[in-house]
Amino acid sequence: MPPKIHGMRRTIIGAAVLVVVIIAVVLVVRARPPEPSAAPPPAVKTTTVRKGDLTNTRTVQAQLGFGAARLVKGAAGTVTKLPATGQATELGKELYRVDDQPVVVFFGATPLFRALDTPGIKGSDVAVVMDNLAALGYSVGTRPKDVTKAEFTPRVVEALKKWQKALGVEQTGTLAPGRVLVLDRPMRVGAVKAQLGEPATEELFELTPTTRLVTLQLPVTEAGVLKADLPVTIVRPDNRPVPAKVTSLTQLAAPAENGSGPKVDIVVTPDNPADVADLDTAPVRLTVTTESRTGVLTVPLAALVALKEGGYAVQLPSGGLKAVQTGLYSQDKVEISGDGVVDGLEVVTAQ
Repeated sequence: MPPKIHGMRRTIIGAAVLVVVIIAVVLVVRARPPEPSAAPPPAVKTTTVRKGDLTNTRTVQAQLGFGAARLVKGAAGTVTKLPATGQATELGKELYRVDDQPVVVFFGATPLFRALDTPGIKGSDVAVVMDNLAALGYSVGTRPKDVTKAEFTPRVVEALKKWQKALGVEQTGTLAPGRVLVLDRPMRVGAVKAQLGEPATEELFELTPTTRLVTLQLPVTEAGVLKADLPVTIVRPDNRPVPAKVTSLTQLAAPAENGSGPKVDIVVTPDNPADVADLDTAPVRLTVTTESRTGVLTVPLAALVALKEGGYAVQLPSGGLKAVQTGLYSQDKVEISGDGVVDGLEVVTAQ
């Protein structure tokens, strides 16, 4: 083969090889997956400064019941009938019996401390009898405003006889202390202690208020935020909240053998007794507001930025910082104030 032709063949072959290589490179490049683009920076999370109310509360254990009990003892004789637990006292109605004679409930401030058996006797015990007979519908005349001058007149004696007749007892027109139990208000029988046939001078039963109350005791150092008429919340055993108020606080002397210090006896009354009417006695929780702020600017705690020089700031979405003063902390929120800090301001938060 002539050298010229041989050279041309080598050139053609070389060119063909080059074309094949180029095609292979192109195919490899086309088959290679595209390089991933750089991920955009994460978007900052923001929140808004809001005007609202903040409160801090404290919850303590308490007891729902009928308050402090009053122990009742009778006069000389034998117990022949006792009231039932939960029985309510009613004006002019029998509560129990001694020597098979009814002991009836009157309401007033002075218990009967002597037998009313002689016309002309004067005193506050006579005033109690006159008031109760009048409330029962019997005519006793006009009672003086000064209870010490109330007189056991023949008219009162006559009213007393009529009442005794209606009660079904002997119409003597006299009244012995042991035949009437004078209470300062309507009450209920909390617990019966005596047995039939026992002396009536022993402990017979306990009376409690008719209104369900919440009672608890706190050390004096922990009861400072409580005061009369303070609104609180009773949390029932079923977790239903009941509005209530503190109705009394009584400081108790610390027992000599107990180094815990004095305590305060606290009574709380529901605003609406019907809210706890289905409960008898039960453990409850009492929620008390210890601190509160109304109409303040607030942000989540996660929006606060601690400054190196001390104090706090909030960060704007643009990256700038606004120094703030913090106020009340409540759960996951905090009260803030400062120049340019207004309701609706958008700020960065970590959550």
